[in-house]
Amino acid sequence: MDDLKYQPVRYDVEAAIRRDLQDEEFRKEYEALEPKYALIRELLSARKHSGMTQEAVAHKIGTTKSAISRLEAGSKHAPSISTLRKYAEAVGCDLVIKLNPKGEVTGV
Repeated sequence: MDDLKYQPVRYDVEAAIRRDLQDEEFRKEYEALEPKYALIRELLSARKHSGMTQEAVAHKIGTTKSAISRLEAGSKHAPSISTLRKYAEAVGCDLVIKLNPKGEVTGV
């Protein structure tokens, strides 16, 4: 029975994405998601920098931890500017919204 020891399957996610990006349709869909994930990275980075938990941010804003979790997970619901402003204030940041010409690469 010792032969049946669990062996996890190694999977290189980055290599799989690089491979899949060769497919034009996949690449277009992947790139279309970038703004959403850029916002999520910004939210998580700002909260981490503030040293606050989701629960602490929720308390400061007057909402629930699960609402902050959904916001940081990029759930189906798009956050309002008001919600983003409250979040930014709670973690000690200013909310900055910028429009860039299409095709221009920027750091968010």
